[in-house]
Amino acid sequence: MTEALASLPAREARRAAFLARAGHAAASLVALPADASTRRYFRLDGAGLLLMDSPPHSEPIGPFVRVARQLRQLGLSAPALFEVDEEAGLALIEDFGHDTYTRLLAAGHPEGELYRLAIDALVTLHRAAPDAGQGVYDALQLSDEYALFIDWYAPLLIGQEAALALRESYLALFAEVCADVAQRRETLVLRDFHVDNLMLLQGREGVAACGLLDFQDALVGAAAYDVMSLLEDARRDVSEARRVALLLHYLKQRPELDAPRFLEDYRRLAAQRHAKVLGIFVRLAGRDGKHGYLAHLPRTLGLFVQALEAQALGPLRDWLDRHMPAWREPLPPATLQALRQTPYRLVQGSSHDLHP
Repeated sequence: MTEALASLPAREARRAAFLARAGHAAASLVALPADASTRRYFRLDGAGLLLMDSPPHSEPIGPFVRVARQLRQLGLSAPALFEVDEEAGLALIEDFGHDTYTRLLAAGHPEGELYRLAIDALVTLHRAAPDAGQGVYDALQLSDEYALFIDWYAPLLIGQEAALALRESYLALFAEVCADVAQRRETLVLRDFHVDNLMLLQGREGVAACGLLDFQDALVGAAAYDVMSLLEDARRDVSEARRVALLLHYLKQRPELDAPRFLEDYRRLAAQRHAKVLGIFVRLAGRDGKHGYLAHLPRTLGLFVQALEAQALGPLRDWLDRHMPAWREPLPPATLQALRQTPYRLVQGSSHDLHP
């Protein structure tokens, strides 16, 4: 065994050694499709388990473990943890199977049923007091995210130097937009709550039937965030009628909320998230070569434009009209083609990236 491990690449050898310690040395691994992160998942064929490989230098596994335990204590379905090596960034976790919301919706499963279940899971989460030791979704964190628009998307509209010159005024305007909502400490915010990260679990009742994935970046913040993330999905259209019905479904279950304030939080966070996602999708394509995300830019831009129609977002909207007149328009085909072929820094004619 030792000789065999010595011949493997370092990361593969660590996975093999971990599996051997856990009693699965002979397991056949099937790699699952990768997402936007450096994490990888492998299905242990026939074992009902997944091997989670989260490199410690880039995505430590500890936050996933802590949040999974919190969610399970609330009766929500995060994957069970069977074996964890935080130092190595490896874990054996429960395999929820194949029924992601994305796959089920594509197969014609009733949309309303799945979305109501997801909203009910959020209601359960939001009724619980957040863990006092959890990090917070504060003004700095929100700023780091909406900065992605000016750092990555805006240069495609007006050039890198012009975007850099406008960066400070953009950040100041967006800080005003988010000043109030940045103070919320209402609930654990999973931060990537959408159909790609939700599963329908057969044989479980109530909110436990909703399987939760990809929550390791959770922070304490505003309850409106995950509701908005579900209903304003960069990857999938949700009709306005469905969005309104689900918002009402959520608010009816939480009569203790200040509903107007919740909806105001929702609007402001929608602008924040869509600005972030526009930047992220460009960065994933131009810097990381993950070009598939470019297909979602038109939808995300449409959601961003819609969010900025709110009266409270008027100053930011007017600023964009003044400095980036074409911000509402989809990126030209030539720009998208360049992103598919060239690192972002070369698209901009610069010798360095704005972000690492």
